[in-house]
Amino acid sequence: MSQEAELNVSGPLGASTPRADGVVVPAPGLRGGLAGGRAAKQPKHRSLWGNAWRQFRRHRLAMVGLAVFIALILGTFIGSPLYGRAIDEPFEYDASLGFSRENLLGTDSLGQDMLARVLWGGRISIAVGLTAALVAIVLGTAVGAVAGFFGGVADTLLMRVTDMFISLPQLPLLLLISFLFRESIVNFFDERFNSPLMGYFTLIVVVISFLNWMPTARLVRASFLATKEKEFIEAARAIGANRSSLMLKHILPNVLSPIIVAATLGIGAAIITESTLSFLGLGFPSDVPTWGRMLNDAQQQLQLAPHEPLVPGFFIFITVLAINYIGDGLRDALDPRKTQ
Repeated sequence: MSQEAELNVSGPLGASTPRADGVVVPAPGLRGGLAGGRAAKQPKHRSLWGNAWRQFRRHRLAMVGLAVFIALILGTFIGSPLYGRAIDEPFEYDASLGFSRENLLGTDSLGQDMLARVLWGGRISIAVGLTAALVAIVLGTAVGAVAGFFGGVADTLLMRVTDMFISLPQLPLLLLISFLFRESIVNFFDERFNSPLMGYFTLIVVVISFLNWMPTARLVRASFLATKEKEFIEAARAIGANRSSLMLKHILPNVLSPIIVAATLGIGAAIITESTLSFLGLGFPSDVPTWGRMLNDAQQQLQLAPHEPLVPGFFIFITVLAINYIGDGLRDALDPRKTQ
């Protein structure tokens, strides 16, 4: 055979092919493969929360709701001090004026600026909603986690207590508790901390959260029952994980999705409950202009000055609607079947 004859030897992809005369011939695709390898980018790793945010951004109503809710928070917590007008100085302006340049949202029946009162009272209403929903979620998660993980007697006992609380008529019980304990709790905070407003706030938050933890408890219990039988939990048990580690490190992070959705929707429900209590006269006092209290004060002005009840009612409506849209977006974003 001639020395110029090439050896028909092919190696792995990208390997060189030697010839009989000692010349090394690059394999087909070597240069292109190297160049392409340098140019090619590795796919970016996306976490669970990265995927959730990516899905959430595609939900247009959820993004609108998030923008509105952030604007309301900034407007009430930052805009109220910047606006600078008094909220409790009667007859500073003419009574029951409509929308104008001087008073953008008009004035109430006592001649007070409506925009200043709406912004200041929104801080209380939103803070009550956020705090009450957080307390209810923590309590419900604790009860549901213990019941679902341990089962047996603990599950039976905790679920019967949950069923008992679910069967209670919530609104009459809210009114009864507020009526019976409001004065004593307010006096306690006034004597100890010199802050009766903190007493009203604590009472309303405790009452709302105490009667709204049950749906979360049932949801978390069902999620724990399903998750604790998974293979990765059995593997964690096999390597010696204790009960607290199984509950907090292995199971709880995998059931956070429904908890987050429940917490989001619970904020809107808590805001409506606080508005109901204040509207019925068992919430904050008249000198604390929460949205519900403003509705209570303006209920007699619906025909003479319709803007007085409509303004706080609109803010309650838009806040709860925005929160519900956020909850819908989170539910879709945290659903693994819809991840793209």
